[in-house]
Amino acid sequence: MSSNYSRAQKPIYEPRHLKVICIGAGASGLLLSYKLQRSFEHFNLTIYEKNERVSGTWYENTYPGCGCDVPAHVYSFSFEPNPNWSSVYAGSKEIREYFSSFCEKYKLGKYIKLRHQVSQAVWDDKRGQWDVEVTNLADGTIIRDSCDILVNATGVLNAWRWPNIPGLQDFKGKRLHTAQWDSSVDLKGKHVGLIGNGSSAIQVLPAILPHVSKITTFIRTPTWICPDLAIESRSYSNEERQKFNEDPQALLEHRKQLEAGTNSSFSLFMNDSDVQRGAFENLSAMMKDKLQGSALQDILIPKWPVGCRRLTPGISYLESLTSERVDVVYGNIERITERGCVSSNGQEYPVDVLICATGFDTSYKPRFPIIGHKGQNLAEVWKDEPRSYFGIAAHDFPNYFMFLGPNSPVGNGAVLIGMEAQADYILNMINRWQTENIHSFSPKAAAVNDFIAFKDEFMKRTVWNHACSSWYKSNSVSGKVTALWPGSTLHYLEAMTEPRYEDWDFEYVGNRFAFFGNGFSQTESDETADLAYYVRMEDDAPYVSRVKQIRVTSRSGSVCRGDGGKQEHRQTKL
Repeated sequence: MSSNYSRAQKPIYEPRHLKVICIGAGASGLLLSYKLQRSFEHFNLTIYEKNERVSGTWYENTYPGCGCDVPAHVYSFSFEPNPNWSSVYAGSKEIREYFSSFCEKYKLGKYIKLRHQVSQAVWDDKRGQWDVEVTNLADGTIIRDSCDILVNATGVLNAWRWPNIPGLQDFKGKRLHTAQWDSSVDLKGKHVGLIGNGSSAIQVLPAILPHVSKITTFIRTPTWICPDLAIESRSYSNEERQKFNEDPQALLEHRKQLEAGTNSSFSLFMNDSDVQRGAFENLSAMMKDKLQGSALQDILIPKWPVGCRRLTPGISYLESLTSERVDVVYGNIERITERGCVSSNGQEYPVDVLICATGFDTSYKPRFPIIGHKGQNLAEVWKDEPRSYFGIAAHDFPNYFMFLGPNSPVGNGAVLIGMEAQADYILNMINRWQTENIHSFSPKAAAVNDFIAFKDEFMKRTVWNHACSSWYKSNSVSGKVTALWPGSTLHYLEAMTEPRYEDWDFEYVGNRFAFFGNGFSQTESDETADLAYYVRMEDDAPYVSRVKQIRVTSRSGSVCRGDGGKQEHRQTKL
């Protein structure tokens, strides 16, 4: 009653105070704080970050050779170019500095509490708020906070895990995980065992080879490596970086060329496409060439389609495998002993140091209790299958959002622009909450069910559905594709352009139109506003139809394609 009465004295869409809690200060948490700060007033934001610094996975991952497997100018926010990337594929330190500088530039640190770990979040339906329990890691004290909107920005590749191999704790040598690297361990002259051949292992092996006496690498499955990308793994010259700093248009064109190249490759992931067949033949030939006709090609080159699991540049990896100081052991590790690893061939392989490049928990189950409507724990609800709405929300978990949740575009093209689309969608929903008398909202069960059904049917037409072990399928061989969006990244951007409010259940405080207020507009309440702002010389209003909107947004007519994916920009009037 009091809420409705206070609104009755205000103009339509008068914003109420908003309190947001965000979990995690990695790329998505920083993006949310930037966009919230840029567009909103009358809000309070607290970001709880468990680490000592911002940047999330790029703060945590410091293993030798760690870097991004997409070009750095693509792995940047669309609105925040960095003319000073040192190389096409930047290392983790440089990426960490990019996000740290972003935080400092926009003064986002005022929202962030470092060394604070969220341990529980419980929805209170009566109050329409989340009660959040936080541990101060500096002194162990418990903090209790609450918010109107809860955003989980902890990421998908964050919960690293040791391999489930008997005897792991028995190993007497030094044991390392790539996601918790101990830089004090000296590998010089050591015999190193390396478990895995995913992205981390592919980066680690050539990086440590010059320093160790020997590497025994344990490989359980084949994987596609893209060795020709080594040609593009060059450093940018001083002249190039100077030009990017002095000529923003040259930098923009370079960024757009790289981004367009990334976005032009989606047909690779469709079964039996011409691009897929060509990639299979070309990568097979290139891998055979790098492996120099050794027996390794029979065990390393997959029979399943290119892209079934994440395609990796693999700079110098294949060449390193043929080194005299590298032994490749193919098959499962049966157990780990005090001295080393016993393979499925029955042989024990002693090593001094054991590096586990064994990835992350990609089940999408939250790492702490998130208790939603009617006491449901999200980890329990998702124990068999994570079922999100468009990768950002879950049914019966009101006023709760996540970044890069299940079936987000994390392997479909450029990932940060997909993250930006999620941030904009979340803020559209927050805007409605703040300017209307909404109590809560969550996606309808029917909408989630239809989305999952469409996704499952679509995936049958993709290479991701084939029998390969992939984190896209929660590290299974034949499970459902739970990580990826059913379409390209550009497809995702268009799907997320505006919220489908009909897919959401809204609950209101009092009359749903109480936000109409005192009958006056925001314009009339602003003494500096033009009371005839809609009078103009020509119709310059945005187009109403989606098709024309997209043509304007995508600058239709400005690019000539049909030349193998390359783009030629031209000036045209839309």
